[in-house]
Amino acid sequence: MQQFPKKLLTKLNYRKANGSFRELYPSGEGVDFSSNDYLGFAQSREENAPEFASGSTGSRLISGNHHLYEGAEATLADFHRAEAALIFNSGYDANLGLLSALLQRNDYIFYDVSVHASIRDGIALGKAKSYKFDHNNLQSLKARVSKVLGADRTPEGSEVYVITETVFSMEGDGPDIAALADYCQLQGYRLILDEAHAAGVLGPQGRGAVIEAGCEALVFARIITFGKALGCHGAAILGSSLLKEYLINYSRSLIYTTALPPSGVYAISRAYKRLSGKEGSRALESLRRNISLFTTTIKERGLTGYFPEARAAIHCCELEGNRRVKALSTALRAKGYDVKPILPPTVARGRECLRFSLHAFNTTEEIRGVLTILEQSIKMKEDEQ
Repeated sequence: MQQFPKKLLTKLNYRKANGSFRELYPSGEGVDFSSNDYLGFAQSREENAPEFASGSTGSRLISGNHHLYEGAEATLADFHRAEAALIFNSGYDANLGLLSALLQRNDYIFYDVSVHASIRDGIALGKAKSYKFDHNNLQSLKARVSKVLGADRTPEGSEVYVITETVFSMEGDGPDIAALADYCQLQGYRLILDEAHAAGVLGPQGRGAVIEAGCEALVFARIITFGKALGCHGAAILGSSLLKEYLINYSRSLIYTTALPPSGVYAISRAYKRLSGKEGSRALESLRRNISLFTTTIKERGLTGYFPEARAAIHCCELEGNRRVKALSTALRAKGYDVKPILPPTVARGRECLRFSLHAFNTTEEIRGVLTILEQSIKMKEDEQ
């Protein structure tokens, strides 16, 4: 076997030396405070489900556009109050396919500094000039736009895009959607919002943060994913019928990949049927009750200073230092709680954290228990210093 490239080995050894080396952990060990299965839908087993072929046989433009797609996309558009929906194989594929296709030469895109890697990679594949602004900071966006564009709100022959997330995957917070949408509408900019961690969690029936804010008519495109609250796989872009037509023609991550198998598309439709019914209502109620309990218990345990304010199911305990975060994760895992450490470059250096994902199925005892152990572990470490 050939020797591994020295430059790559140096990079691996650097991560091992500074405590940021990543490893794969077995799933399903301990009380779940790490998965994105917010409503518990991923654990369900449907009896008497129809059988489908195990593969889709090709891309959607060749042979993989199974008849179930039409119904699923109509369901998505109706549920999320959009004109049209287009299903992709994953949220990563959706962001890459959307941004690489949209962003043309002489265009501009402004993005929140904390956006997901898939958004950054999509921007990098596009041809627009890109600029970041401070996290959830509309004034920072305005200042950045003013510095870059000057008096020209939208230079002739250009489009200006603004992209952010409605619930951030690490921080668990989000922007003032209504204020951001009003600003982009006034300026003539096209607003793109990633709803990956809001779909199925926020808004009426889990329709998302955009609908909760009443801004669906002001948003150019929304990205929703099904691998989180919906408990299955894939993603979709919501927008106009023209946007859907454009992406079918120019989105490379849609055109040049094998489509989801029919069983995957069926699972998406089934998940939305559950979310719209009594089961979804009960799960949402339970999830929101647990979010409230978690927030209240943070205050009771004197941990408020460690947890930035969050708006949904994700809560992060910020504890500076790779080794400190890893040690606390190990301590929680030893007590039977699955809480993962989040390290740079996923988060900025100095903002290392433990990421808690809350679920409809977490019990009161589990929530109080994990925060009690966290409190004890933090105080023990502080006493040792």
